[in-house]
Amino acid sequence: MSLEETEQLLRTHRITPNKLLGQNFMVEPCFYPKLCEYSSLGPADIVLDAGAGFGFLSRFLADRCKGVIAVEKDPQIARVLRGEVKDFDNVTVVTGDVLKVTLPEFNKVIAIPPYYLSSPLVEWLLKSEIDSGVLIMQEEFAKRLNAPIGSEDYGWLTVLVQRRMEISLLDSVPKEMFFPQPKVDSTIVRLQPLRKIRFEVKDEELFTQVSKWLFTQRNKKLSKAIAPFLRTKLQLSKQDAERIASSLPFREMRVRTMLPEQFGELANAVSS
Repeated sequence: MSLEETEQLLRTHRITPNKLLGQNFMVEPCFYPKLCEYSSLGPADIVLDAGAGFGFLSRFLADRCKGVIAVEKDPQIARVLRGEVKDFDNVTVVTGDVLKVTLPEFNKVIAIPPYYLSSPLVEWLLKSEIDSGVLIMQEEFAKRLNAPIGSEDYGWLTVLVQRRMEISLLDSVPKEMFFPQPKVDSTIVRLQPLRKIRFEVKDEELFTQVSKWLFTQRNKKLSKAIAPFLRTKLQLSKQDAERIASSLPFREMRVRTMLPEQFGELANAVSS
């Protein structure tokens, strides 16, 4: 659970950290109790550790909850992980992509996922039934989750997350806490599902598609930004797409200035 132990495992098993898989291993266990505290972890909880690496966090969690599902994509590291947690009968190791494999049931997520996984993992968690998610994520990414409307960090993921979650940015995690050392610092993020989502949409998939599309043209007025989407999605002529776009709510607003609920209202108008 230290730099020396991590380096020893890498040498023993002849593993070179894979930059493409974002393999930066946390080598400072002082943050583990904070993750448990922020998650209100208890003996009845079953926790998903996405991107479990060598299992340092999984082992720590295993002593404090009912069960841990440790998921690791890299088969070579997953083999080492199985050996590292073999004495914990409440740790289940799953080899594969956490977004694609079949998982046992869990109610909380406590993880230090690789950076490349951040966005798809958060989007996946929005569709999962969880009590909370506490994750260590790249600082810049974390800021996007609760970015102010109109700011550079405000984007489609902000809109999707703020509809369903209460977001808390907690402790800063210096880049020196990882090996190999990444270029940026990280932040502990807590995602807490709202008791009631902020607004309803008629078509979840359409709402997501519209939000993602519009933020590729964030500085345009809505009517200009959405016309190409309508043309492609509804298979309309250019003239018909522009005509519908000019009739939509918020058509004169710049995309970056729209509230999350306005994206929902817009998606509902498009679906009608």
